[in-house]
Amino acid sequence: MTDKIDTNTRIGIAGVGLMGHGIASNIVRCGFPLVLLKHPGNQPVDDLLHDGARQADTLQDIAEQADVIILCVTGTPQIEDILYRADGLLAHLRPGTILIDCSTAIPSSTERIAADVARARGLFLDAPMTRTPKEAAQGRLNLIIGGDTALFETCRPLLESFAENLVHAGPIGAGHRMKLIHNFVSLGFSTVLAEAAACANRAGIEPRVLLDILANGGGGGIVLDRLAPYIASGDDSGFRFSLSNAHKDLSYYTTMADESRSFHQMATAIRDTLAMGLQTDPKATMPQLIQILETHADSGEPG
Repeated sequence: MTDKIDTNTRIGIAGVGLMGHGIASNIVRCGFPLVLLKHPGNQPVDDLLHDGARQADTLQDIAEQADVIILCVTGTPQIEDILYRADGLLAHLRPGTILIDCSTAIPSSTERIAADVARARGLFLDAPMTRTPKEAAQGRLNLIIGGDTALFETCRPLLESFAENLVHAGPIGAGHRMKLIHNFVSLGFSTVLAEAAACANRAGIEPRVLLDILANGGGGGIVLDRLAPYIASGDDSGFRFSLSNAHKDLSYYTTMADESRSFHQMATAIRDTLAMGLQTDPKATMPQLIQILETHADSGEPG
């Protein structure tokens, strides 16, 4: 399909987790017919079904019922499995179907997938997102789009149903490249601040003093705002980004940097710090890295 997407366009989604549920709820709220892939990793979907969404048992069902399919899964291995397994989307893709990958992925894989989708006579955009599940539920995500400009404009009404800011970054793969660069900066800042907060705690500096000095100096900004509740009172509810996802994203970034022969010494150090935190507590969130780093000093291992 190449006509402008409207509320007669059938939408499918694979991946109704913390972010995907917010995307799905806004798609339904805006009047698009939605079919979602049944999966044990989904968030509860009773509210979506109550509002008119339908469930599909298989990827073949999704491919047969949807004109546009959104992918919102953990990363490259899951995306490749959805596309390439024997009963996956590529085996059942109808000509003209649009695939929109909102996951975080390795760009070289994205380019290969887009070429294979084109050979199957489908269309592809990479449209990774930034912000949190809170903004996903509010329909206020940021999307970074890679792909054909005309296709992006075709999909704009759908993308605007769940995103506040849309930026066309360039050709296929540019969205995923820019998302990894964004997350390197954002998670890099978060890791630096976590280490600084851990050091401040061990140095006996009051959290209030740390936050005041940083907020009124060079440390102010979104990352500080997100981590401040945990630094002040141990509340991580506003930044429930897992260490496992952070480590995955930094690993994807260093893979991209390796492939482009870019310098990435700082990214490697951040990735390794996240790996250490993940080994200490596989279920930890980014704010909880502060406590992990503070107690790590007692282990006797080099910092």
